[in-house]
Amino acid sequence: MPDLLFARANGELLDFPGLKMAGRMGDSFVKPARKELIPLPEGASLTALPGRVPVGVDKKTGAFIKLTHNPYRRGKEKVWAVGALLPQGFTRTLIPAFGTSGEQKNLPLLGYTGVGIYQGRLMVAAIQTDEHEPWHPKHYNTRDFAARIRRRQQKFPHNRLLQQLATCSLEYGCFTAQNIFYGRWEGGLPVSPQCNAACIGCISSQPSECCPSPQRRLDFVPSVSEIEEIGADHLKKGKNAIISFGQGCEGEPSLQGGLIAESIKRIRTRTDCGTININTNAGDHGNIKKIISAGLDSMRVSLISPTPEVYDAYHRPGDYGLEQVRSSLIAAADAGVYTSLNLLTFPGFTDDAEEVASLISLIKATGVKKVQFRNLNIDPDQFMALLPAKKYQPMGIPRMIEHLRKEIPHLAIGNFSRSVAR
Repeated sequence: MPDLLFARANGELLDFPGLKMAGRMGDSFVKPARKELIPLPEGASLTALPGRVPVGVDKKTGAFIKLTHNPYRRGKEKVWAVGALLPQGFTRTLIPAFGTSGEQKNLPLLGYTGVGIYQGRLMVAAIQTDEHEPWHPKHYNTRDFAARIRRRQQKFPHNRLLQQLATCSLEYGCFTAQNIFYGRWEGGLPVSPQCNAACIGCISSQPSECCPSPQRRLDFVPSVSEIEEIGADHLKKGKNAIISFGQGCEGEPSLQGGLIAESIKRIRTRTDCGTININTNAGDHGNIKKIISAGLDSMRVSLISPTPEVYDAYHRPGDYGLEQVRSSLIAAADAGVYTSLNLLTFPGFTDDAEEVASLISLIKATGVKKVQFRNLNIDPDQFMALLPAKKYQPMGIPRMIEHLRKEIPHLAIGNFSRSVAR
C-alpha cells in the first residue's frame, strides 16, 4: 500500500512510511483498494491543500491518524495534505484524506484526488474512463501556438469572439479554445455573459467572500457573423471537428437561444461537416427547443444530481427546475439529437445507492445516450455541507460504472464529447 504524501508550507513534498495512504468518500476515511490505485497519469499535477491536515493509516494498528507536524524536523512545523489533479480521461475514486486545522479558507475550485507514493512512484485513486490522447497536454501550448493565433487573427481581424478565445487560450490555458487555433477536435464558442443559475462550483463567477474563480466571464455578446465565420471555418477543417456553445468562461448559452439558432442555420448554409454541440443546464426549455430546431447535433447537460433537493442546493436555478431539464432532454432525444449528461462526480455521494438508482431512472426516461464523468471542482467540505443530512451508502465509482453498464447496456461511458454522425 502507498505511503502517506504530505507537503511542507514551502511546497516541498515528502513521504512518511510510518503512515500509509488513506482516502476519503464523502465524510468517511477509507483504506484504498489496490485495484483502484494507478500510477499518476501523464499530464496530472500535484497540489498542497492549505489548512488541511493529512490523514494516513497506521501500518501497525490500521487506525486513521492525523499527521499534525513534520516528523522529520524538530519543533512544530505544520504540514498540509496533498491532492492530485487528473487530466481528461481519468475519473477519481477517492478524494484526499484530511482533517481541518481551524485556519482554513475554502480551497480553490479544483478536482482533488487522493494520492500516495509506493516504491518511489506516485499512485492515485482513479480509473481511466476515456481515451486520454486528444487531451494530452503535449498537444497544446506548442512552440508554434503564438504564430497560429496571429495567423487566425489576421484572417478575422475584427472578430471579438476570436480575441476572447485568444485570451482563454493564453491566460487560462483552455484546450477547447486552443483547438480553434489548431483547427481540430472540439472548439469552444462562448456566447453568453448571463446565467439562469448560480452554481456553487461555477468557475467563471463567484462571490468575493468565496473561493476565486479561475477565469473571468465573457462580458459581451458576439454577433451572428462573428460566430458564423469562426464556426464554419472550424467545421470545414475536417477531422473530428466540433463546435461547442457553453464554455467555462461564460454563463448559460441557451439564454442566447435566438442568436445560437440563427448562427447554426447560417453555418449550415456554408458547410455540412462536423458536429454542432451545446453544453448547457437545459433549464430554458423554450430556447433549447429553438436551438434543436435550428439543426443542433448533440447536447451535453450538466448535472450534480437527479435528486431535486440536491440539484437546487448546488445549481441554485433561477426560474427553472429539474422538470424543465427532463423536458429538454426528452425534446432533444425525440429530435434525434445525441444527448449526454455531464455528471459532476464526487466519490461518496455520486455513487450512493439511491443516487445511482435515480440516475438510472432519469437516463431511461429521457433517452440519454452517454454519461460523461466530470470530477467536481470544489472544496470537499464545502460540498458536503450542501448535502441533506442522511446516511449515504456509496458503492464506489468503479462499481457504479459497472452497474450503469449492466442496467443500461447501450449507455456510453466517458469523459468528453465526440463528433457524432449527422
